Amino acid sequence: MRFIYLDHAATTPTHPEVVEAMIPYIREKFGNPSSIYSIAKEIREAVETSRKQVADALGANPEEIIFTSGGTEADNHAIEGVLYGSPQGKDHIITTSIEHHAVLEVCHYMEKRGFKVTYLRVDGEGLVDPEEVRKSITPRTALVSVMHANNEIGTIQPIEEISKITREAGVYLHVDAVQTVGALDVDVNNLGVDLLSVSAHKLYGPKGIGCLYVRKGTKLDSFIHGGAQERKRRAGTENVPGIIGFGKAMELARLERKERAEHLLPLRDKLITGILERVPDSFLNGHPTLRLPNNVNVRFKYIEGESICLNLDFLGIAASTGSACSSESLEPSHVLLSIGVSPEEAHGSVRFTLGRDNSEEDIDYVLENLPVVVEKLRAMSPLYPGR
Repeated sequence: MRFIYLDHAATTPTHPEVVEAMIPYIREKFGNPSSIYSIAKEIREAVETSRKQVADALGANPEEIIFTSGGTEADNHAIEGVLYGSPQGKDHIITTSIEHHAVLEVCHYMEKRGFKVTYLRVDGEGLVDPEEVRKSITPRTALVSVMHANNEIGTIQPIEEISKITREAGVYLHVDAVQTVGALDVDVNNLGVDLLSVSAHKLYGPKGIGCLYVRKGTKLDSFIHGGAQERKRRAGTENVPGIIGFGKAMELARLERKERAEHLLPLRDKLITGILERVPDSFLNGHPTLRLPNNVNVRFKYIEGESICLNLDFLGIAASTGSACSSESLEPSHVLLSIGVSPEEAHGSVRFTLGRDNSEEDIDYVLENLPVVVEKLRAMSPLYPGR
């Protein structure tokens, strides 16, 4: 049976060139970068080369890159680090109702410790209104945190407009770019951000490594305390193989980004059009054009997305009902509820996220089998009026 992987927003297969780059640092180049002997110096130089690769892909300076264990740690560090590092009286953060749990949960955590959080609403396509950001800023605001593109519905936010507002107000802007680095041209200077989170395994790199970009001059408390690694902002012996793989993945993303997008866009649009034409009572979630080049999120009335995904899995098609971090939750997606989808229809949503190895034949296979699966499930559903 053929296998078609369409859950690249959850994780991506590691690029062969990334694996090749990492192997020497797993097998023989095992030194601790903080040691003083020659093999440690070689490792330290390799780490700094990777830091430059990451920085170059983001339009940043190497000293502005802090390596982390991934996007979640980067988001936590950005929010806690800014709030704890802010002057007295700067105790307010602005974010949105559709952020990843790595942002929302740390905001809830900070609320319990006396900080104030404003959760901005989005429109029916998942867009944040920059003017709502402007209206929400107060003299107590320390940080605005808005994701670059949503991990579930793929809507791309107007970060450049928001950054102009935050700069005028003298407020830091953090952006979770976990889904966009590798898919879009993410330049920290063009975006105008002060902090930006990246995760390697979303762009064909290894799991367990990512980074937080911190613009020079940004006041940020340390997150993990101990040794002097990462300029005393993130203690702990570096994940050297992961860092090497991350650097290579970022280099490849910078070189191949345009080619990947040109490959994915027609496949994405073919899948969206095919589903909406072939499956009655199906609807696209998110913005029709301001969306990631690989994201297709569709809701199907009268049935559950989980049942669709299980049936597709039997056919060798891997898709999801939304964020991988919420896959064990029985609650409907907070993102879909925020854009006005009813709880019943939110449960009937499926996310297909394409990758560099997907082909037109893969899309044809999905379009051939998905309508059959939906029809079968609706025939068993007590909610379906045609039953």
